Amino acid sequence: MQKISKQTQDYKKVEKAIQFIEDNFKSQPTLDEIAQSVYLSKFHFNRLFKRWAGISPIQFLQFMTLDYTKKKLTESKNILDTSLEAGLSGPSRLHDLFVTFDAMTPGDFKKQGAGLKIVYNFCESPFGECLVANTDRGICHFSFVQKDSGSEALNNLFEEWPGATFIENIKSIDPIINHIFYPDQTREPRPFNLFIKGTNFQINVWKALLSIPKASLASYQDIATYMGRPKAFRAVASAIAVNPVAYLIPCHRVIAKSGKIHQYRWGSSRKKAIIGWEAAKRA
Repeated sequence: MQKISKQTQDYKKVEKAIQFIEDNFKSQPTLDEIAQSVYLSKFHFNRLFKRWAGISPIQFLQFMTLDYTKKKLTESKNILDTSLEAGLSGPSRLHDLFVTFDAMTPGDFKKQGAGLKIVYNFCESPFGECLVANTDRGICHFSFVQKDSGSEALNNLFEEWPGATFIENIKSIDPIINHIFYPDQTREPRPFNLFIKGTNFQINVWKALLSIPKASLASYQDIATYMGRPKAFRAVASAIAVNPVAYLIPCHRVIAKSGKIHQYRWGSSRKKAIIGWEAAKRA
């Protein structure tokens, strides 16, 4: 957890730097200016990025360009076509981990979580503070904390499952975060089971997102076409916008068909950071 803690601290500066670039994109700020925006010298800014992402900020920024994102969108069409042939059923592979779904039955949905015990806790991650909640049937919630508003994140969790019993327990949640971001390469990967609620359409959209490999990108139209509903890209976007399990259901890998990276439930700067971080790990 010490490694994650350090990465969380580094991420705060990374996010501010990306926000500075977004706010000043017309003037094309230099690396010196970007570093100064987070009160670091260019030398220390470079060290921070290499520690957090494993690459230099100049290399990282290449993953934010339209040329790069458009190229990844073109590549993704072949990847999704291959996945479509394999079908949407069964466990999906995600950075050497398996993710499976356990969707709520209509009876479960009506209960709104009544009789369900949900263990939760705030944790640190390479992309800032997050809130994770787990049940005997799987992970039911994973969100990033926006603007240090932990109370808002917690209220959102409670509202999702109004009838459930909530138990705060760090010992149960910390291993999940470690397993997500720092899996033990010496052991056989354990599956992540997700216990989520949504309409049939939403569930199918979230399942489709698991077909986008790490460091790949797809557009909303790509996902709609992949699902056999090419004209439903707006409905796809709406389903993605309410994804209850960040990162494990990789909604951050879906961008506009123009190649622009925006519209993320937990902030566009964080979305860019995750996309760049994943690309760096595959570089």
